Amino acid sequence: MEKAALLQVFALLLVISSLHAFQSDELDEEFGLEGGNLQPQERIPDPVVPTRSTPNRVKYSDSDSDSKIQITLEHAFGDSDFFPAATFSARLKTWSHGAQTLTKLRFSRNSFTEVEKQKFQKLLEDDEFYRIRLPSNVLNPPGKDFVISSVRARCLPRDGLDEHFVIHTEGVNILAVNYGSPGTCPYPRQLKLVS
Repeated sequence: MEKAALLQVFALLLVISSLHAFQSDELDEEFGLEGGNLQPQERIPDPVVPTRSTPNRVKYSDSDSDSKIQITLEHAFGDSDFFPAATFSARLKTWSHGAQTLTKLRFSRNSFTEVEKQKFQKLLEDDEFYRIRLPSNVLNPPGKDFVISSVRARCLPRDGLDEHFVIHTEGVNILAVNYGSPGTCPYPRQLKLVS
């Protein structure tokens, strides 16, 4: 009994210490996120190191190699036209060898208008598809090439849109988007209007 209690205390201390040590680089104030570290931190001065004259090497700093971009997600109700629905914000990281990748992706959804709520309700009633699309090249939007994904509208509503995105990229090109709800989509699901 005493051994089990000791093991539980050790496990609890291990969990607490790991939670305390976790710090995410994705919640920085510079990126404008809620919950970011708002207090200025003491900066430890860099140690002074004597320099020798050696050939210069090109160094890339984070500020030179990162830029912020926004990617518009558009949606359509059934067979209707696409309209802006949300924005993905990301950092475009340029590596020293010239390759570019997207990092720190953030999602911001626009609220449904009254007309969009009515269209979504009609999709629910008719068991139709809700469609989304993203530009296939994030540096040259809006273009003619898009990546489109769809899901039955009944799979999304709970207390709001319950969405799950998996974006497959190669550099700055979006190859595919898996879109749907995080879990399974049982049939029939209650017809709930998106709030």
